[in-house]
Amino acid sequence: MIVDRSGTGRPQTWFLLALIFGLLLSSSLRAEDLTGLWATDARNCDKIFSRTGQGFSLAQDADLYGSGFIIDGRRIISQLARCEIKTVKEDGATTHLIAACATDVMLSNVQASFRMINKDKILRVFAAVTDMEIPFERCHLK
Repeated sequence: MIVDRSGTGRPQTWFLLALIFGLLLSSSLRAEDLTGLWATDARNCDKIFSRTGQGFSLAQDADLYGSGFIIDGRRIISQLARCEIKTVKEDGATTHLIAACATDVMLSNVQASFRMINKDKILRVFAAVTDMEIPFERCHLK
């Protein structure tokens, strides 16, 4: 048995905390399924997104060709806002996100839910409006 005489707590407590933290991180890894470029019409991906030196961004006139957003790790970038994902909750095929978002006008927390149809198609679902869904397709740009 390990005895802790430092007064800071038992070593097993630190191990359990590390294990719980690891489980929390691994539970959010499914959100990586959402990482990528998403557009309402994949035929317009090259018009909605443009290549930058470090990856992709939304094109200047992207909204003329449909809606789109980029999920890169814990960041969401849309035409109107830049967000950082704060929490992720999985509920079957639906992923619920809470993100801290900044627009030109204000900061706010935003809740967004996505239902995974397959690896290249998701639905943005709205809890308050049960019949409202917006389909998005993954863009495969090189």
